Amino acid sequence: MTFSLNEVEATAKRATRGAGYAWGVAEEAAKTTRWLCAQGFDGPAILAQLLQREFASCLERHIPTVRNEKMTGEQDLCPLMTGTAISDSPTALSQGTVSISNVAAPLLLLPFVAAMAKKQKKTVEISFDGFSALTDGVHLSCGDCRIDRADHVEIAEGGHVQATRAVQSRAAPNVEAWQFLNTIAHRTYAPATEESRLLGAGSGLSDND
Repeated sequence: MTFSLNEVEATAKRATRGAGYAWGVAEEAAKTTRWLCAQGFDGPAILAQLLQREFASCLERHIPTVRNEKMTGEQDLCPLMTGTAISDSPTALSQGTVSISNVAAPLLLLPFVAAMAKKQKKTVEISFDGFSALTDGVHLSCGDCRIDRADHVEIAEGGHVQATRAVQSRAAPNVEAWQFLNTIAHRTYAPATEESRLLGAGSGLSDND
């Protein structure tokens, strides 16, 4: 079954919020998941990899800090928090390569790197554990990847983007991952009250005597 990118974005946003992240982070996760799908990756499955690790309950352990010129954390880094830190820094590449240690679901970093490339009008390369990708902020050149954790990530200015991935308008997510996202997305729905049921369609009430 396929879904529109709008459906993917909406589900990813609610699922991330349902997993315990703030709404602002959930919005970033939604845009990130949509971007990955547009580039032909299984965005929902990649997001599910992250949310299944339940980082939100102790997020401070998964936020990057700089130690010895390398971004690292107390435990595996959350790619959403790490990606935001990178893309928000106007001088992230001014000192050369950005090095990051121990990142969960590292493919979620790709959209943030693309945003950084577009903002700085540069071509940027991200590489980890034998995988590498080049982006100018609009196009992406890389192969497929199923890595769910990276020991070491490097981000640096790259060359010319060639053999770009075909842009997709719909997504065909892994069934189990899609079900998982929808399940935790339901945590954001307010429970029905007697008043809301009475106001709903088909309540069965009538003004007739």
